[in-house]
Amino acid sequence: MNLDAVWCIPPRFRLQFEPAQSAWVLLYPEGMVKLSPSAAEILRRVDGTATLDALCKSIEDAFPGASVRQDVIDFLKVADEHGWIVPRS
Repeated sequence: MNLDAVWCIPPRFRLQFEPAQSAWVLLYPEGMVKLSPSAAEILRRVDGTATLDALCKSIEDAFPGASVRQDVIDFLKVADEHGWIVPRS
């Protein structure tokens, strides 16, 4: 995984808040992934323009005092392995 990449969510996935689940979910043709609150905070910022530094700064601005860089990296690696994110082309 290239940590210098800018990621986006592929078109086959849709990120949305699901009231029935009381959670953010990632929908795809084969099913749905219910996201933890921290995973949702990260994925909601994966917009095809944000770098790793921008993602971390945005989360740290929203949650003052939080040190999130390693957590963001760990989640992005998982999301990449599952195909939930791809490098912007």
